[in-house]
Amino acid sequence: MSTPPRVHDLTATLRSHMPVWPSAPLPVLEPIGVIARDGYAIERLNCLTHTGTHLDAPYHFLESGRTVDQILPGELTGVGAVIDLRKEIQGTLLPQEAIERHWPTSFQPEIVLFETGWSHERAPTKRYLYDFPGITPATAEWLVQRKVKGVGTDTLGIDPFANSKFEAHKVLLGRDIWILEALDHLDTLQEGKPYTVVAAPLKLEGASGAMSRVFALEA
Repeated sequence: MSTPPRVHDLTATLRSHMPVWPSAPLPVLEPIGVIARDGYAIERLNCLTHTGTHLDAPYHFLESGRTVDQILPGELTGVGAVIDLRKEIQGTLLPQEAIERHWPTSFQPEIVLFETGWSHERAPTKRYLYDFPGITPATAEWLVQRKVKGVGTDTLGIDPFANSKFEAHKVLLGRDIWILEALDHLDTLQEGKPYTVVAAPLKLEGASGAMSRVFALEA
């Protein structure tokens, strides 16, 4: 019997009052059914669709863009690579020259995941919520030229918080490239090594995005 591939879970655990986008309500996971009383357990979840590890669909910023349920399963999987930028952060920017320097040369990734180390700082602090690094619109254009189908980050957004126009979002989503945000455990992946990345957002009709379970499978 062959050994199954090792599976890396890149998903942050969804829990009550976890840090989310500063203007968003905190999620609440509330027990409704309790086994000792009701004979079963069931919970109610109250949060936005862009809570915890989640996927941005093009409709998030484009009225004519596809909604999350319109993205086909085959578009949510592909050859992925982690780009370790923990030592390359400049203020709140992930420099394009650093991304180019760390880009894999032995294969062409379809899904690229930016590791900044921000998931280790997940807490309701000014640094985590407002000072996270992101990419510029020019870097987003460069990624479009690389013909990727998806881009991910372990921060709360692919744009720095200060970019209130969300320009990198609009460049990527405008070219039908989905975005994963608030990833976790990217430090379990090895730079320069290909993985099969699987992004599995909830199939919510007409939604701009959805909470996602994300995996990276070793060959």
